[in-house]
Amino acid sequence: MRSVKTIFVKQAKDMTKNIGVMIQFIIFPAVALAMTLLVARPDEYMPSNMFVTMMGAIFAGMALITSMAGIIAEDIENKSLRLLVMAGIKPHQYLLGVGGFVLFAATITSVAFALMGGFTAVEFAKFLAIMVAGAATSIIIGATIGIFAKNQQAAMGLAMPIAMVMGFAPMISSFNETVERFAVVLHTQQLNIIVNDFDGGFSRAMAIVGANIAVIAVLFAVAYGKKGLRG
Repeated sequence: MRSVKTIFVKQAKDMTKNIGVMIQFIIFPAVALAMTLLVARPDEYMPSNMFVTMMGAIFAGMALITSMAGIIAEDIENKSLRLLVMAGIKPHQYLLGVGGFVLFAATITSVAFALMGGFTAVEFAKFLAIMVAGAATSIIIGATIGIFAKNQQAAMGLAMPIAMVMGFAPMISSFNETVERFAVVLHTQQLNIIVNDFDGGFSRAMAIVGANIAVIAVLFAVAYGKKGLRG
């Protein structure tokens, strides 16, 4: 537990110095607020929380993948990860420490989205739960990508297309049944379903997202074991 706390604190300090990552947690709710006040609420035919759910889903489903990939790749590039592995830090300790702080920051951002949404108490709870679960999945995906990347530039090059597929698959699935059958296993599809329809099978969505987390966590552990000592 002490190792996790140490890595958590280290990541908190590192992240406050990384403007590129920090801006991700500010810009999405800021855009959602601006579009809600200037576009959605003045238009009586548009759902008032349309941009809240849209930007929230993009943040939790896509933005965190690239952010986390960059963070892990930076640790590899700076030799930090190699030192941690040599010190006996286990994959789950490293992921809980680094990912835990990113998830903590993402939860604060998710609360900001939820407060803007004008939801009922039940909707607020469901929105926040699926946002945090989606964020956790994206964080582990990004971490796994970062482990495989040689440097931050390579991590961004690899993470961006994956994030784009994750983000656009739910939208395309609305028009294509074949894509819909594939997209149903993605956490972004389940995130998109719930934030736009709180009666859309919440338990099933959470179960699928949970399965995503379990599978990707195993991939991360394998990647950490194979790649953690490089550099």
